[in-house]
Amino acid sequence: MEHAHDPSTAADDAPALPRLRPGGSRDRILDAAYELFLQRGIRDVGIAELISRAGVAKATFYAHFTSKDELVLAYLERCHQDMTVEAIIAETGRRTENPTGRLMAIFDVLDGWFREDDFQACAFISTMLEMGPAHPLGVTSIEYLAQVRAFIRALAVEAGLEQPDVLARSCHILTKGSIISAVEGDREAAVVAKRMAASLIRDHGGDPIAAD
Repeated sequence: MEHAHDPSTAADDAPALPRLRPGGSRDRILDAAYELFLQRGIRDVGIAELISRAGVAKATFYAHFTSKDELVLAYLERCHQDMTVEAIIAETGRRTENPTGRLMAIFDVLDGWFREDDFQACAFISTMLEMGPAHPLGVTSIEYLAQVRAFIRALAVEAGLEQPDVLARSCHILTKGSIISAVEGDREAAVVAKRMAASLIRDHGGDPIAAD
C-alpha cells in the first residue's frame, strides 16, 4: 500500500545515510536515489526528498530527469551495472572458465552477497513487486532479471547440457527464491540453492563435481 512519508517524523528512527560522493549534479541525484530507493522502495521516496538529499536545485533535478520514473530507470541501470547482473557475470568468469563451474559459481557469488552486513534485496525484484509486473518500471525490472536467465542458458548450452531452456528457467527460479529467502533472514539460502542446482545439472546430463 502506498503511503506518505514524513521525513520529520522518521528522522529519529531511520538509519543514518552515508555521505554522498563528490561529483556532478546528475551523479549526486543518482546517489541519493540509489541510497533512498534501496532502503525504502520507490513510492515512499518523493522528489522533494531526493532534491534535498542530493543538494541540488529543483530546476537542476528536472534538467537531468523529466520525471521520477525516468530517475528510477537510471537507478535500475546503475543497479544492473554495480550490484547484480553484470557483477554476477564478471565474478563467475574470474572464478573459473568452465561453463558448468560458472553455473555453480553463480550461487557462490550470491552467498557472498547475502553475507554482507549491508545486504539488501535485489533492486529489480523489489521494484517489480512494489510497482507490479505490468507497470513500465516493473517491465524494465523483469527485463533485467531475464538477463540472468539468458546468461544461465548460454552457460548450459556451452556446457552441452540437455534442455538448456528448462535448466535456465529452473536455476533462475532458484536464484530469485534464494534472494527472497536471504531477505527473510536465511543467510544460508544460496548454499541450499547451490545443492539444488547441482542436482538439476546432473538431471540435465552434467557433472557439477567435475567442474569444481
